[in-house]
This record gives sequence, C-alpha cells and structure tokens, in this order.
Amino acid sequence: MRLIRPARAARQGGARRVRPSALAVAAVTAALTLTATACGPEEDDAGAGPGGTASQASDGKITIPDDLKDRLKEHGIDVDRWRNGEWKNWDKDKWLREAKDFVNPIIEDLWDPDRMRDADKSPEKPVDNDISGDTGVTDPTPAPVQAAGVATPYHANAAESGKLLFDSPEGSMVCSATVVKDPAHPGKSNLVWTAGHCVHAGKKGGWYRNIAFVPSYNDKGLSSAGLKTATKEQIAPYGVWWGQWAQTSDQWISQGSSVGGQGAPYDFAVLHVAPEKGSTGKSLEETVGSALPVDFDAPAVPKIDTMTATGFPAAPPYDGQKAFQCADRPGRLSLAADDPTMYRIGCTMTGGSSGGGWVATGQDGKRALVSNTSIGPVTAGWLAGPRLGKEAKGVYEAVSKKYAGQ
Repeated sequence: MRLIRPARAARQGGARRVRPSALAVAAVTAALTLTATACGPEEDDAGAGPGGTASQASDGKITIPDDLKDRLKEHGIDVDRWRNGEWKNWDKDKWLREAKDFVNPIIEDLWDPDRMRDADKSPEKPVDNDISGDTGVTDPTPAPVQAAGVATPYHANAAESGKLLFDSPEGSMVCSATVVKDPAHPGKSNLVWTAGHCVHAGKKGGWYRNIAFVPSYNDKGLSSAGLKTATKEQIAPYGVWWGQWAQTSDQWISQGSSVGGQGAPYDFAVLHVAPEKGSTGKSLEETVGSALPVDFDAPAVPKIDTMTATGFPAAPPYDGQKAFQCADRPGRLSLAADDPTMYRIGCTMTGGSSGGGWVATGQDGKRALVSNTSIGPVTAGWLAGPRLGKEAKGVYEAVSKKYAGQ
C-alpha cells in the first residue's frame, strides 16, 4: 500500500515507496507510500522577480508584508536571497515545520513550462494489494477500475481540477488539487483543496516550498512531445496561483509519515492562493468559472452510489501531463481502531493523483467535494481518501476566516 504522495520528476525517477508497517486493527503488514514526483538537484536558479504572499501593491503586484519578512528573518532567511535560490537550502533549521511558520514568497516565472512539464514521474515497487480482514470496518478490496481520461478541454469537463506544483528536499514534485468555495467570499473563492502530504512532510519534516496551483493544467491534453514546445499559456491557460497560506491537520503534522500510513485519515489541506503575476481583479473561482462546495457530513458509505476521483497521475503507465478520473461505489478502509474510517474506491491512478478531489452527491443533492486522494497500493488497483469531519471543517473554516476581511 502506498500513501499517494507527490510524484517525482522524470530525471530522478518518481514516487517514493515506503517500507512495510503493521496495521494495528487489521493485524496485517502492508507497505504504504506517499506518491510524489520530484526533480533532481539540477533545478534552475530561482528568479528574483517581484512577488509575495499576502498583500497587493498599488501597481497590482503581490508584495510580501513586513510581518512575513520578520518571520522569515527569525529563521535566518532573507527574502531576496530566498528568491535567488536560498529556498534550496533544506538545512533542518531552515525547514519551517510549525503550523504558524508557513511561508511561500512568490518567485515569478520559477514554474516555467520546462519545470512544470518535468515534474511528472514516479517509480513503482510492488507490495501486497489486499489488507482486508480486520475487525469489520474494512470492506473487501475493491476490483480495479481503469482510470478514464478527462475529455478535453479539461476546463469544460473538470473546471475545478488542476495540478499542484512544489519543491521538496528531493526536488520538484506534483500533486493534484481542487478549487473549492469560500464561505467568506461567495462566488469569489481563492481556496484550493488538496492532501496534507502535498504541502507538509509530516512528523519528520516541514512545509514544502514554492507551492503553486495550475487550474486546467495542459487544458487541451497535449502529448508529452507536444508539451515540449508549448507556451506557458498553453500549459497554464488560467495562470499559476501561489499559495499565500496553507493549513493542514494537527494530526498530519504530528503523525504523518511516508512509512506505514500514519496520519492518512487526517491527510487533507486547504490553500489560499494568489495569482503569480499580480491581481487582475478576479478571484480564482471567477477566473476558472467554478468552485465546488465541501460536504463535511457526507452520507455513510452504503448510501453513496458513486464517488468520482480526479487527478494527474504521474507514475507509469501515466506521465503526469493529462487528467484522469475513476468512478466507483466506495467501500470502507480502517487503518487504526482510534482513527476515522476512510473511503476506498477501485482506481488505477498512480502517484501524482494525490490530493485530487473526490466528488459525490452531497446532502443537498448537488455535487460536492467529499474527500481527496491519500493512499493506495503500489500495484495501483485502488485509492483511499479521508472522510471529512470536524477536523477537516476546522481547517477549512480557519483558512476562510483568515482572509475574510480582504
């Protein structure tokens, strides 16, 4: 089993796989991996273009507020040096870990077409696909459901979905993410939903860097060959949106691990984003034309006919450049007696699909985000995602309230 983590880029291989670990309730041994995609140490130097994370200057550019600069300085980080490549310094004392320490200064054009395209691959190591047989809260392993390509243009068929790009000590990585509604800004949301492991490394690490969201990535579904000559506008037709703020669960920060699946039932995160090139006067929701509501009280598994997971799988046989979906009736997966039971569906998507939204009919009868891709087997026959409850609602509301007056 793998925690579907960010997928590694082509030059370095791909998604990390984890060693076997005992699951307390199931009393079974299964390897879990977080699927991530990362580039190697030959990354381009970061440009020193204008940018920031929280406020907007009179010329329309996003600027870094003084309090953020002060927080960076507390950790020995100079903003200008950061933009010029200091962000590549992953010394323990500079890898910001605590919830209050999230910082993500915009580095304009860091995510150029080559860098976005190259964050795409992840290696595979087979492990046991079947962890059924626990105390009764885990249903039998679902039959694999072959992922189907999203019809192009993606914007017409999955406008809320996109690709999440970020840097880790291992290089550039990718996940998937979804535009969600903001109760503080109806019709004008800048909120993005993804997995906790796509923004924070968990108990042995800290916040990832240069986190950016690309809605409708490769909207026309160009081939890998076609993308080699594609412009940034073709790859990111609705722009690149940088994370101003990220928040995940306390459980993920304290327990999350690439070994054994710890923290997976709390593996969710919310980002507040801002456009890389400065404000156009439109929010992310207005720019893409859609945002999904989040249902924190979705029906119990037996009452849900279908859940649809969307993502940009990057590990073979996929290349991370195209969007795919799986639709299946969900079952239950329990990793530990004291943790919430997760949803599980059959799906062949691989690393890079992490964080992608799961959509079902909500309590009001309309489409809603009810989970996100978190874990799955290295053999890629199924995926599991957290059931969103009070912890997830708390994260979501906290990010919304942080920007309520802006």
